[in-house]
Amino acid sequence: MDERTVMLNELAQGLRPLGQGVEWFESLSSENQFEVLRDLGGHCIQARATVEDGPESVRIAGIRPTHTPAVLITRGMLAGQLTKIINLPQDEHVKAFRLLVALLGVADKRRRERFCADGCTHAWHQMAAGADTEAATA
Repeated sequence: MDERTVMLNELAQGLRPLGQGVEWFESLSSENQFEVLRDLGGHCIQARATVEDGPESVRIAGIRPTHTPAVLITRGMLAGQLTKIINLPQDEHVKAFRLLVALLGVADKRRRERFCADGCTHAWHQMAAGADTEAATA
């Protein structure tokens, strides 16, 4: 896994505080922020995110249900809505980032519980085993 994928998975799994992820995301150029959002959208699809994950993701992300990304995530046809979220204007990128990290976390947690509970070889599911939990909560 590349460094970006590790960061996104650690954020989604709660191994890194979201605030640290937001600081990292805000330090990126607009182009790199777009790439991160695009990667997150792909990870969400891979984790089998659903529209039903939207409300919980909005709550975890700490954004208002009336914010544009939150409205879009609950409208149905998730792949199309993710495309719209990824392409929102720059001033919506941080909200979109927070929401997509949360969505990935919700979807991946369900996938891990259903399909990987007895173990798996997904590298992103092995991260917690090597995580320093004290550092993760700092």
